[in-house]
Amino acid sequence: MLRMSTLLLRTLRDDPADAEVASHKLLVRAGYVRRIAAGIYSWLPLGYITLRNIENAIREEMNKAGFQEVHFPALLPKEPYEKTNRWEEYGPDLFRLKDRKGNDFLLGPTHEEMFTLMVKSEFSSYKDLPLSIYQIQTKFRDEPRPRSGIIRGREFVMKDSYSFDVDDAGLAVSYEKHRSAYIETFNRLGLKYNIVSAMSGAMGGSRSEEFLAPCPTGEDTYVLCEKCGYAANVEAMVTKVQPYSGSAPAAMEIFDSPNTPTIETLVDLLNTKFGPGHKGSDTLKNVLLIADGKPISVLVPGDREVDLKRLQAGLSGVQEIRLFEDDDFKKYPGLVKGYVGPQDAKKLGITVYADPRIVPGSHWVTGANQKDKHVRFVTNGRDFEVEKYVEAAEVRTGDTCPECGTAVIIDRAIEIGHIFQLGRKYAQALELTVLDQNGKSQVVTMGSYGIGVSRAVAAVAEQTHDEFGLCWPREIAPADVHIVATGKEDEVFRTAETLAQDLEERNIRVMFDDRKEASAGVKFKDAELIGIPYIVIIGKGLAEGNIELKIRKSGEKQNIKLLSAVSELQKLILNS
Repeated sequence: MLRMSTLLLRTLRDDPADAEVASHKLLVRAGYVRRIAAGIYSWLPLGYITLRNIENAIREEMNKAGFQEVHFPALLPKEPYEKTNRWEEYGPDLFRLKDRKGNDFLLGPTHEEMFTLMVKSEFSSYKDLPLSIYQIQTKFRDEPRPRSGIIRGREFVMKDSYSFDVDDAGLAVSYEKHRSAYIETFNRLGLKYNIVSAMSGAMGGSRSEEFLAPCPTGEDTYVLCEKCGYAANVEAMVTKVQPYSGSAPAAMEIFDSPNTPTIETLVDLLNTKFGPGHKGSDTLKNVLLIADGKPISVLVPGDREVDLKRLQAGLSGVQEIRLFEDDDFKKYPGLVKGYVGPQDAKKLGITVYADPRIVPGSHWVTGANQKDKHVRFVTNGRDFEVEKYVEAAEVRTGDTCPECGTAVIIDRAIEIGHIFQLGRKYAQALELTVLDQNGKSQVVTMGSYGIGVSRAVAAVAEQTHDEFGLCWPREIAPADVHIVATGKEDEVFRTAETLAQDLEERNIRVMFDDRKEASAGVKFKDAELIGIPYIVIIGKGLAEGNIELKIRKSGEKQNIKLLSAVSELQKLILNS
């Protein structure tokens, strides 16, 4: 039983100054978490119980699926991460440290290397596989902009599991088993979610899907086709285009274009100078960037912006991308700021990438690489060459679904799970092999599957809260029923105590507000803020043998007889 008179709990009436999203505000105000430093939080009793409830639900579903739990340290040696190149690939996101002897270590951001080496040390035959193992462990990533409370932190709890198979057919089976287990897990936690196609990113691998919990304040953006069900993270959204079918364009034609600092002003000039009908989509935007120290140009239609996350997802191996700065333009005097075009990129040593919308044969209005001048009829394949086509342009509501051609919608969400078909990247680097049925050595193929455990606490809070506070599903809540004793009469508190004990004996988890100094109003506000599914109020109605039951989620209230309260509450709660 949780007694509020002795519980380590202090509720707050005001939102924390640094909180922007509802889960952050409410988890702090309700006394679940406290900020220690940027992106680092401690868990108070109510928060820790909630976190452990989610952990236990995940653990039970993983075990039910036949996966085995292991546990690794958070402090890890450098060498395995060097072999997979992730010591460098992770860049500044990796927490690096040295021991007293000068040896390099890291705080684990993920544990692919450790899982791989564990299997390598124990198994050597195809008869040992398939195998799926998992852990629930604290992870560390030096996020450049930790935000949204426990949604994006530098220390967080994660469930990560890995499958090991002899061949790709086995990997496909293991992947589907994990996918099904994730569906069961998130259904059990009461989360609303969509499964979307995703990019593997630094993890590597082929097939990749994210489990996204829709939320207006979510930091992930995804597209959804309401007709065919296609869903994808914006980074993985595929652009389907038709080949250029227009007539052969005229030769390039340079024209004066002073005072055209924006696409809008350029379009106005085009319509004035060459007749109406010109649009922003007829112009070619050249975005200059530095990718891992090298200059690149990214081409998108003039009415679109470059989405740097989408771009980086398409540039395999690139760790850092930034926009051109004034000092960069000084190094390339042939590039005139505001009047850049791709036609001189090759001789200037600029690698050109293009969004798929810049199809071969298409022609554009773009900068002439001369001050106050643009050029018409600049043609892809004739006047410039594209090194690689990458999904670079921003995705918009109304863009075409790549599956059925219907306009898609865009929504925001919190990523709560991610599953990958890793393939042989880590097994090859760390020499994880087994002998097949013919005695031949085979590199094992792997899958990787993650759930953000601490993030799931925030995701549920975001989806279920109301204007009064948190509103937990029973599976997650720190208690089943919140008994509130009001007034000062001893009889009220004795009755509440007896009811609480009777419910506990029937495996109903109870939070008991037994504070005598707190007013009824304070207790009611705290009960709504804390968010236990059922609130029982014992007070004025006791004289008539009644207590009041309030269902937190719906706000529905009803009087029930004290004599039948235990059985009624037990039936209601256990059937919920």
